[in-house]
Amino acid sequence: MAAPELQVNLTRRALLLTAASLPVACLSSLPFPQGVIEPQPFDIHMRPPQVGQEWVYKVKNVFNGLLIDTVTERVESVGTQIRISRVGEKMGVLPDEIQSPRGYILQDPHWNPPQQFQKPMPLWPEELRVGWSAYYQTRYIVPGYPDNAYYWSENINAQSWQRMQVPAGDFLTLKYHVNVPNFESNDFSRIANWRDEDIWLSPKIGRWVIRRSSGRYLLPGYNIAGALWEDYLESELIAWK
Repeated sequence: MAAPELQVNLTRRALLLTAASLPVACLSSLPFPQGVIEPQPFDIHMRPPQVGQEWVYKVKNVFNGLLIDTVTERVESVGTQIRISRVGEKMGVLPDEIQSPRGYILQDPHWNPPQQFQKPMPLWPEELRVGWSAYYQTRYIVPGYPDNAYYWSENINAQSWQRMQVPAGDFLTLKYHVNVPNFESNDFSRIANWRDEDIWLSPKIGRWVIRRSSGRYLLPGYNIAGALWEDYLESELIAWK
């Protein structure tokens, strides 16, 4: 019998493959989010986490705009670790996000499979100002499989302040880019892996209002032109409290 996390991952993969296989003639890809550029604000403070805070996101396939799921994320505990539960209307209970300390992710459930980092990685820029950038390295394990650790590195670059309009309202956001140029996959058949994320972070809500994530990889015998896609998803905030 498959472990619960594996079942979640297989279900998610099945949903993505089903969406990708539907006819695309009447479907269109999601346009890249565009906000109104704003000047650097002063005295910016991130909303502190409290038990009961929630964010609800529509998760869509960027290739064809189809809805994958509606996911509710909720702060369950605050202390040395901040645990955020995640539940999808279609996929049910999803792996938790764990921050330790706040703003540094210890367990990232947003990729398939989830990752537990040996050293917590910044979830957003350590300085909320345009032009800030940094490079980080660590290793990660897949939850439930502690015997193998894999190389991970990422660049974070804060690019602009933008006012974004989403279904949940109007928000001032810091738009930043995360690039993971060359990491080890737990799937040993993959010989090269890279990921990119564009994130619009709202200090007002203590979380992003849009998160667009993509990943690609190579199999033996493939060149860059034949790279295969991982998930290419966009999460958009529709409610929060």
